[in-house]
Amino acid sequence: MRSGLIQMSNPLNDAGASVEDVRDAMLKKHLPMIEEAGRKGVQILCLQEIFNGPYFCPSQDARWCDIAEAVPGPTVEVMQKIAKKHEMVIIVPVYEREMAGVYYNTAAVIDADGTYLGKYRKNHIPQTSGFWEKYFFKPGNLGYPTFQTRYAKIGVYICYDRHFPEGARLLGLNGAEIVYNPSATVKGLSQYLWKLEQPAHAVANGYFMGCINRVGTEAPWNIGKFYGTSYFVDPRGNFLATGSEDEDELVIADLDLDMIEEVRRTWQFYRDRRPDTYGDMTEQLP
Repeated sequence: MRSGLIQMSNPLNDAGASVEDVRDAMLKKHLPMIEEAGRKGVQILCLQEIFNGPYFCPSQDARWCDIAEAVPGPTVEVMQKIAKKHEMVIIVPVYEREMAGVYYNTAAVIDADGTYLGKYRKNHIPQTSGFWEKYFFKPGNLGYPTFQTRYAKIGVYICYDRHFPEGARLLGLNGAEIVYNPSATVKGLSQYLWKLEQPAHAVANGYFMGCINRVGTEAPWNIGKFYGTSYFVDPRGNFLATGSEDEDELVIADLDLDMIEEVRRTWQFYRDRRPDTYGDMTEQLP
């Protein structure tokens, strides 16, 4: 099964640009690369976190709420047509408006015939210097769903979620064969963890992961350089394809889904789990 990831910089890196101009520029820039993925036979494509906007969370400026939209909504409808055209599953991360004042960091999943299958809402929301996400996003309330697409059963985990192994395990328990993590993360402490945590999730849960990060810097916040390095990793922790740190890029890998069965027959983590001993994990301890 052939899968792809798109890492992208903001083409309208202008502190004075309107919300609408940035949104439209990001969508317009992505479209040729999405079409390229279709021509190259990509069967499942994932875009980066809030792909049609900048990473606006260094601010606490409510005008960025104007980029939010219903899911499904206008952007999902555009992607449904492309998905059907290329018979390509597309994961579409956007800023979701549920109702006035209630917003989520969301990824829609569209099947290869253009059918909207559902959505994942980011569960773990950071609140730290430069990443004021609790100002913009309500924590997800849909759990850890998986989606049976034409080509594979997939799950989504978004950016900061990757630091929490509990959700990664639940995606595996819910049947995920591939988990996609669309992200927006800059150089610093997280870069060391970028190639550590997610291969560990893949090994611990016996599934593939596709991990996407944007590139470049974004005005006016300039909180650091988004370091790209999008990659695929297999259930053994092997890197199958890796993007650059600074280029707009379509990263493609061929995933042998039969490996999941082979690996899980060797490492019997699901058989040997002891959920009867894990009760304390569900308690809100100090």
